[in-house]
Amino acid sequence: MIVRRLAQLYVGLALYGLGIALQVASRLGNDPWDTLHQGLARQTGLSIGTWIIIAGVAVMALWIPLRQRPGIGTISNAILVGLFADLFLWALPHPGTLALRWGYLVSAIVVGGFATGCYIGAGLGPGPRDGLTTGLAARGHSIRVVRTGIELAVLAAGWALGGTIGIGTLVYAVAIGPLTHVFIPMLQIKRAPERDDAPRRPAVPVPAEGGNAP
Repeated sequence: MIVRRLAQLYVGLALYGLGIALQVASRLGNDPWDTLHQGLARQTGLSIGTWIIIAGVAVMALWIPLRQRPGIGTISNAILVGLFADLFLWALPHPGTLALRWGYLVSAIVVGGFATGCYIGAGLGPGPRDGLTTGLAARGHSIRVVRTGIELAVLAAGWALGGTIGIGTLVYAVAIGPLTHVFIPMLQIKRAPERDDAPRRPAVPVPAEGGNAP
C-alpha cells in the first residue's frame, strides 16, 4: 500500500509541475501563486521553479505557530514541484499560435486538477500552501475566506512584480475547484481496515480519580 501511495504522490507532483509549466508557457494568465513566482523570477533573475521552492519553504515556516506537522508529501511538494516546473518549462515547445496557447492552458488546468487529486489522494501530507490554509481555518476562520484572502493577496503582489494575469487566471479560478472535487475522491487511497484477528495492543489501565497509574 505504501508503495502505491508513494508512486501516486510523485506522479502527482511531476504532473503538477507540468501543469504549472503549461500554464506559464501559454502566456494567457497564471494562477495566483505562479503569478507571484513569475513576478519574483522576473525581478531577481532566478527561475520560476526556484521561487516555487523558496516560497514553499517560507510558507512551511508559517506552519510552526499554527502547530501544523508536515508529512513526506509536504516536504516532497516543497522541493519537487519547482524542479519539475523548471524541467518542463525548458522541455516544452514554444506555442506559436493562439490555438496552441489555448491548448496549453486547457491542458494545464486539467492536468493540475488531476495532479492535485493524486498528491492529496495519496494521503502523505498536504502541500505547503494547502496546509497554511487549513491551519488558519482551524483557528476558527472560514476556509473559503482564508483561501480567497491569501490568493487575492498573492495575486496582487505577483501582478505588482510583473507576473502575468489574464483570461487564464480567471479560467483557472473557475475550473480548478470543480476538477479537484471530482479527482480527489476518485484518486483517494483508502487505508485497509484492520483485520478482526489482528493482534491488538493491551488496554492501558485507567487510574481512578486521584490514583496513580501502575
